[in-house]
Amino acid sequence: MIVLCKAAEVAPGECKRIELAGRAPVAVFNVEGSFFVTDDTCTHGQASLCDGFLDGKIVECPFHAGTFDVSTGAALTFPATEPLRTYPARLDAGDILIELG
Repeated sequence: MIVLCKAAEVAPGECKRIELAGRAPVAVFNVEGSFFVTDDTCTHGQASLCDGFLDGKIVECPFHAGTFDVSTGAALTFPATEPLRTYPARLDAGDILIELG
């Protein structure tokens, strides 16, 4: 398991980009106290989803307005057609952890 950050660092309705050594960055989303982790880079273009707009479980890419469901990774609106990779997140003593597998 990898510790990404403290849960307190990601306010409800917000996203935090985490750089991982040797891997693409991930995004930690706080949706009403539930944490979801996905790849941070949009599957349509090279945009950070943490620079986009989060509305509930839906994040909108800042480049072309494609949207994704952060809980499943599903691409919801064009031009996004490829889903995001998701990572099961777990809280442990206030830390958000994922397994990279």
